[in-house]
Amino acid sequence: MAGFKARVLSGAVLLLVAGSALYFGGAYLWALLLFLALVGLFEFYRALRPENERGGFKPGVLEVVGYTGCICYYMVIFFTSSERFGFFTVIGTLLVMMLFFVIKYPRYDSSRFMGSFFGFIYVCVTLSFVYMQRMTPDGRKTVWIILISSSVCDIFAYLIGMAIGKHKLVPKLSPKKSIEGAVAGVVGAAAAGYLFGFFTGSDGLLFMLITAVGAVISQFGDLTASVFKRNHNIKDFGKLIPGHGGVLDRIDSIIITAPVVYILYSITVR
Repeated sequence: MAGFKARVLSGAVLLLVAGSALYFGGAYLWALLLFLALVGLFEFYRALRPENERGGFKPGVLEVVGYTGCICYYMVIFFTSSERFGFFTVIGTLLVMMLFFVIKYPRYDSSRFMGSFFGFIYVCVTLSFVYMQRMTPDGRKTVWIILISSSVCDIFAYLIGMAIGKHKLVPKLSPKKSIEGAVAGVVGAAAAGYLFGFFTGSDGLLFMLITAVGAVISQFGDLTASVFKRNHNIKDFGKLIPGHGGVLDRIDSIIITAPVVYILYSITVR
């Protein structure tokens, strides 16, 4: 019971903080996303290390470059509002990692190098698309498409899956997820996207299409995180959020959905 109360309370706090950040945008949202990106990156790097090294995990030089690259990337998109300069920062981070990979040879193997750079992209860069979507001219409205695609999909998938789910989606990876639940998640998110677009004076059919695609991607994001955890024998990426696990456990579907929604909206509207 105590665990359930902690989960509900922390969930309410998360909703309040995230909702206010998305509404106000600007430096508030930027700072929150940078914090989440750094904590999520730490959790990801720690998960990649051998189990006996996780308790006293201390980042190596490649991970430090990843953190530094994350901060620089967020600084660039905040002060320049430029996707191009953000891309330059990504390439710069890769080059610096390559430099230390060579200089420190044979301290780091190729899997450590690739994991360090992948984590930077997987956590930091993808999450930044929430900020970039919010800072578009109509971002105060359209940024909610990202949450509708992930959160509403998750709710419908869980409820319908528990009620009528019989056919397993990926039984070896996630025995509780069902095909019925997955389909319901996409349909529910699409319906919510249409209603959101309709009541906000936007193109309901367009919002429905984007949220449907986003919902499919969000489920892949969640399953991808599950693969990482299974491969490295962990239940959660962290314990920062009572009843919910780590930061990465909460944003695993959002970080994949955000860039997809941003790209689809850019293609169809801007």
